[in-house]
Amino acid sequence: MHAPAPYDARAQFWLGIRLFFPVAISIAAYGVVWGVLAGQAGLSVLEVALMSGLVFAGASQFVALDMWTPGSLPVLSIIIATAIVNLRMVLMSATLRPLVGHLPLPRALGTMFFVSDEQWAMTMAEVRKGNASVAFFLGTGVLSWFAWMASTLVGRVLGAFIDDPARYGLDFAFTATFLALLFGMWRGRGDLIPWLVAALAAIVSSRLIEGNWYIIVGGLVGSFAGALIETAKERRHVA
Repeated sequence: MHAPAPYDARAQFWLGIRLFFPVAISIAAYGVVWGVLAGQAGLSVLEVALMSGLVFAGASQFVALDMWTPGSLPVLSIIIATAIVNLRMVLMSATLRPLVGHLPLPRALGTMFFVSDEQWAMTMAEVRKGNASVAFFLGTGVLSWFAWMASTLVGRVLGAFIDDPARYGLDFAFTATFLALLFGMWRGRGDLIPWLVAALAAIVSSRLIEGNWYIIVGGLVGSFAGALIETAKERRHVA
């Protein structure tokens, strides 16, 4: 009788790459748009490579790009705004702890660098099937990273030949991206109140405060409203 086959990390890694490939194509399309807009905002090829390679967070990079003003860069505003946008990554990383808990801390932290919406969703689907592994997650993450890096650089190079992004509808990419993210996170009518509160706070603050602080104000006020609603729901259930 043969012994059970050992865990094949290489096979799991390539399985992650193979299953994630269709998603990587959509990420690449999204990345090309960001690269074009980055060029229009004044980022060099090196700056695009460093931001995409080290930040590796599409939504946050769109936020940073919208606030990017060469010569008077609002560093603090960008840090706060991107931190708010990326708070969901903390929760995603926490759900993956059972998968990476056995790893040494440096390796676990390195693995968590690749956490993003698409990789997390695909890995959690495998977790529910009982087939998930660190190697599988890394396969999805590495392919996603390469797709994002390559596509943003391609977009930056192509952007040098596009004088008017509005002519191709690229000026609407930032808005379209966040509308897609917004509707993708819709869980029901309970989300409506915090979203409206966030929108109202952002509109009012944009009228009263110069710069891009309306992004931060809207995010914080909306999050606070959502937390109050969730707390009230839990108290009603307890009662």
